[in-house]
Amino acid sequence: MSVCLAGGEREVSITSYAVRMARKLDRKPIEISQITIERQCDNEFLKELAEPVSKVEAVVSFACGAGVQAIAERFSEKPVYAGLNTEFLGVLEEQAVWNEKCLGCGNCVLAQFGGICPVTRCAKRLLNGPCGGSTEDHCEVNPERPCAWQLIYNRLKAIGQLDRLEEIVMPKDWSTAWYSGPRKIVRKEHQV
Repeated sequence: MSVCLAGGEREVSITSYAVRMARKLDRKPIEISQITIERQCDNEFLKELAEPVSKVEAVVSFACGAGVQAIAERFSEKPVYAGLNTEFLGVLEEQAVWNEKCLGCGNCVLAQFGGICPVTRCAKRLLNGPCGGSTEDHCEVNPERPCAWQLIYNRLKAIGQLDRLEEIVMPKDWSTAWYSGPRKIVRKEHQV
């Protein structure tokens, strides 16, 4: 989370200081313990929190929603609060600017479209070409966004795979998508 300028040591320290000062000014001082770990969504790293969490009344997590839930499950006897509002998973485009490139839909089509996802990047989630409403390489829905299908075309042309656009893509199985309920992935080849 420190890469996202949201939950590294620096951000935790600044927030802790601000909360301590605000409470002190309200004459309700509070003691705050600070700890940061590599990954809050990984049980191996959560072991580091066992002792510090046992000594506090509550936990504020600066992880994404998955990390907050992992801590809440691991330390079920303590209140766990989200210090952030997870909006999406994105790619750092430039300093302090992220762009969503994957919805984690569970039925990846990146290989077919030259590494560009029409499910995430096309406002209409079209799988068999552009809508016809785009103008000058920009999206009909949001003219400030590039048309995903123009990006796909340009990419496939650059890598000599334009023939992929001749293949009809069957309707997507949306039952694997995030909004069909919580998903679980098991990689048996990696289990011990």
